[in-house]
Amino acid sequence: MTLTEIHTEIERASERRTELYGLLSQGHDPQTAAELKELNERLEALWNEHRALRARLRFGDPEAIVKRARLEERLERAA
Repeated sequence: MTLTEIHTEIERASERRTELYGLLSQGHDPQTAAELKELNERLEALWNEHRALRARLRFGDPEAIVKRARLEERLERAA
């Protein structure tokens, strides 16, 4: 997924969440509450994916960074 796709999905989910909060303000409905809970979990996952993708784009592949750090650590110990 690209950043643009993630942003689009976050916008749609946020709009739906606003609708659900409006429905719940009129009275409690277990089905609406369950949908809201699932939607909040989905939004959290989308934001996590967004942060991870931004970090990968900015800093590179995490595995390569760890390999480089371990190599530098070995060189420091050898010196």
